[in-house]
Amino acid sequence: MKKIRTLIVDDESLARDRLRQLLQAEPEIELVGESSDGRAAVAAIKDLAPDLVFLDVQMPELDGFQVLQAVGAETAPAIVFVTAYDQFALRAFEIHAVDYLLKPFDRSRFQKALQHAMNQIQHRADSNEPKRQTKAAGRLPASNSPEQLMVKSGSHVVWVRLSEISWIGSADNYAELHVGSRSHLMRETMAALESRLLADTFLRISRSVIVNLRHIREVHRLFYGGYELILNDNTRLTLSRRNRDKLRQLGIN
Repeated sequence: MKKIRTLIVDDESLARDRLRQLLQAEPEIELVGESSDGRAAVAAIKDLAPDLVFLDVQMPELDGFQVLQAVGAETAPAIVFVTAYDQFALRAFEIHAVDYLLKPFDRSRFQKALQHAMNQIQHRADSNEPKRQTKAAGRLPASNSPEQLMVKSGSHVVWVRLSEISWIGSADNYAELHVGSRSHLMRETMAALESRLLADTFLRISRSVIVNLRHIREVHRLFYGGYELILNDNTRLTLSRRNRDKLRQLGIN
């Protein structure tokens, strides 16, 4: 397997030392360079064309998000953000970062992030898709749905694959993602979340419920004109009569 060309970008020498030590222990990785500020990072990415960058957020000259803006969408590699501040996590997700390492992190958490990155790089290679990153940091086009959602859980970040979500329910200012027997709370409105999901996969069947069409096993008409959706895990959801036009997306007329 071709080694993954990797660049370290961090203004703290101890942080670079830590990442270098961890990366050198990984046989799949080839370290191609290090940068200690944002402008140097832009030059290194353009010159070295790495597959993967471990990128600090807060740095002199340019921060991590400005680095990605300067590099541009066509040439941006896979990105794992590394920072001591968790308030940047949502923004990192919005520009399609592979993962988000919150300092201090241990070897186990690092290896999970690295595995996420390797999976994405392999997927790009397998599908022959061009490398993609959103040009404007801090916003996600509605037409560009992610493959996974990032959910903050305490001091950790959990990545949830869209294909594994059976349905999403509203919980005050949160969206509750139902994944098998587990659920995850995500601080986001249903409307904002709906705009980021693929319309041919997810359907909003009421104000408080979005369902993954691929998890629906049966559809039953109710006596008052509504419909009951039974999911693969036996969850039962109701589609109201006023939303029955949406059944066309299920192939039901």
